[in-house]
Amino acid sequence: MHTPKGMRQPLVVFRSSDRFGRFTEAVARGMGTPAFLIAMTLFCGAWLVWNMTAPEQWRFDSQVYGFTVLTLALSLQASYAAPLILLAQNRQDDRDRVQIEQDRQRAERNLADTEYLAREVVALRLAVKDMASKEFIRAELRALLEELERSSDSSDSGADAGGTGRGAGPAERP
Repeated sequence: MHTPKGMRQPLVVFRSSDRFGRFTEAVARGMGTPAFLIAMTLFCGAWLVWNMTAPEQWRFDSQVYGFTVLTLALSLQASYAAPLILLAQNRQDDRDRVQIEQDRQRAERNLADTEYLAREVVALRLAVKDMASKEFIRAELRALLEELERSSDSSDSGADAGGTGRGAGPAERP
């Protein structure tokens, strides 16, 4: 009473809410298995068989009252199971939300990268369009070769006709 309200310690102290969250997920995961359903069925069947066939002094739940203790035990189990399952679902929703946000950011990065690459491809196409192709270079080289051949043919025929002495072989020397 003499401690301020904000300074009071809670009745139950959880050192890690994550540890409790993992516990709730384990419970929810376990309750959703066929093994749990089979175990509960066997437990209830054994309870009923024991309380119907055991000697009267060994029975702990009466068939006359409709197995009230079994009903209370199953109700208690259900009353704790529902909130634990809801807590586990809330944790899964939080994880899903984080995953969706990461997926959205990854998609934005991929879109930006794709747009950048598309711009680069267009720039390369424009640059390649201005470059000479293999066929163009071959045609130019052929044209140059033909021009050289024509010019060498014309210079050979002009030198022979002019008698300049260029191109004279060893037989013409004195």
